[in-house]
Amino acid sequence: MYEDKTLTCKECGKEFIFSAGEQEFYAEKGLTNEPQRCKECRDARKANGRAPRELFTTVCANCGGEAKVPFQPSDDRPVYCSACFSAMKEQ
Repeated sequence: MYEDKTLTCKECGKEFIFSAGEQEFYAEKGLTNEPQRCKECRDARKANGRAPRELFTTVCANCGGEAKVPFQPSDDRPVYCSACFSAMKEQ
């Protein structure tokens, strides 16, 4: 039903493929407009508005290993490394 289309990016002018699978996905979601930017320009545009994520290093309350978290840890609550946190969620 759908066929690959070659479109031109309005940002960089590079041609890109709007695949049949992407067209089907757009149709399922009710999107009627074709993309106007290539994937690289879309990704750059999305990343442009975001501030870089600051990570804080602390000690895991369970195993004592290093844990990097996206929030400022406080002394009144335990912080866990990824492995310990995942193990606790499974229980």
